[in-house]
Amino acid sequence: MKILVVGAGATGGYFGSLLARAGEDVTFLVRPARAAALRERGLRVVGRDEEWAVEPRLVTADELREPHEPREPYGLVLLSVKSTGLDRAIEDVAPAVGPDTAVVPLLNGFAHLDALNARFGASAVLGGVAKVVTTLDDAGDIRRLAPLAHLAFGEQDGTVSPRVERIRKVLEGAGIDAPVPGDVLTAMWHKWVFITTFGAVTSLMRGTVGDVYDVPGGPALGPALLDEAAAVAAAAGHPVPEEERAATFAVVSASGSPMVPSLYRDLTAGRPTEVEHLFGDLTARARALGVTTPLLDLATLHLRVHQRRVAAAAGS
Repeated sequence: MKILVVGAGATGGYFGSLLARAGEDVTFLVRPARAAALRERGLRVVGRDEEWAVEPRLVTADELREPHEPREPYGLVLLSVKSTGLDRAIEDVAPAVGPDTAVVPLLNGFAHLDALNARFGASAVLGGVAKVVTTLDDAGDIRRLAPLAHLAFGEQDGTVSPRVERIRKVLEGAGIDAPVPGDVLTAMWHKWVFITTFGAVTSLMRGTVGDVYDVPGGPALGPALLDEAAAVAAAAGHPVPEEERAATFAVVSASGSPMVPSLYRDLTAGRPTEVEHLFGDLTARARALGVTTPLLDLATLHLRVHQRRVAAAAGS
């Protein structure tokens, strides 16, 4: 199976490196600057008890658009970009998507699924939920903060198709935990509840989970945000099971925890965030469903103010 990984950052780069290391036919679609860095240093995964590097096969959008002799189409596209770069990524990857290509997006939230369905057709697009704890360091290497490598995926209609079985076999052969949930859309909703709860706790208070939890009043914030996000999911027809609520509660209610999501790292570094994709879309759906979300609304407003400042600074 020919695999195209769109993006070689903390998530796509990590999964792609595992696939390449396992001998799969993997190409990374990257920007020219990232391509130059990867050609110089290789794609490196560092941290924890095992480190590795691969010499990645790379292509840029311009190269992908260039006319070539007929070539075998990609069987799998792993789309791993920030939501702020989604529209451009869709156009960049379009030449690689053939009639039998499966596109698996690794973004959080749901708006990207609508955009991909509109561009490529729902039959080409699978649902996907990635769970990794990685970040891109100053050298451009992927730093593992935990050994987790989980990629749940499946057909949007819930069927377990032959292509899903083929993809699962490839992913598991590379050491990736690749379950096929009975309803991947429900799994996506549950990840959305987790990531918005986690992101709102840390971004609203500008601190780690432990910073928030360990002050008077702090322990109440995480559960309150979780209640709001879970209420939206339930109203949309995807209630969060008690065991998943408990797992999210444990993450956002841990004394001394240094944990922060990538959203928080972007916020504190003065970079753009995925506010509209993660929070704006969720709170808009809440209003449409008649669910009140005052704390999530506040987190959305806070992140929008930051986004406006970042945009103003970039334009100055």
